[in-house]
Amino acid sequence: MTRDEIYDHLAQVYLGKRAKVEEKKKQKFNAWLVINIILMTVILVSVVYGLTAFLTNRGEYSKRSVIFALNNGPVRIAYDLREPYPQVKTFSLAIPTLNAVKYDKLKFSIRGLEEGFPGVVKLILKNSKNETASYYIKDVRLKWQELNIPLNEFTQISDWTNLTDVSFILEAWNVEKKRGIVLVDNICFSR
Repeated sequence: MTRDEIYDHLAQVYLGKRAKVEEKKKQKFNAWLVINIILMTVILVSVVYGLTAFLTNRGEYSKRSVIFALNNGPVRIAYDLREPYPQVKTFSLAIPTLNAVKYDKLKFSIRGLEEGFPGVVKLILKNSKNETASYYIKDVRLKWQELNIPLNEFTQISDWTNLTDVSFILEAWNVEKKRGIVLVDNICFSR
């Protein structure tokens, strides 16, 4: 072997090993790059899918839960229907301009207090055409009861585009205790 051959052989051995080390580094770099691209793709697809699912269902949820509240706290209705007082106690809650066509129910909570509870309360809805419809609430006692009354129960009202008031009426001939207090809370129209 000549001197040039020895140098060439050493150069190949040395440079060949160096080339293999550089190839391994490139392979590791490429492997990490591919792994990162796959992870980012999975994350991006998950975010896009979750966001579109949220935005799609959000519209349905907001349609189902549309609420028009009429009061901000419990309404206290004190009544005394004994002689010589009037035999009917009416509490009316004026409704601001409201198109109730988009609502399905009238929701509220009601209860009597220890001073006395009526047992039966008459609920009346009225519109701008002076059409009225009534609904009797039974078993008004000391415990809160939450009522969801479908608006289609009020069959006497033909025009739901302009309701004017909601009234709670206590009638002497229809109550258990002639004197007491009724609390009504969370009065709202909802879907």
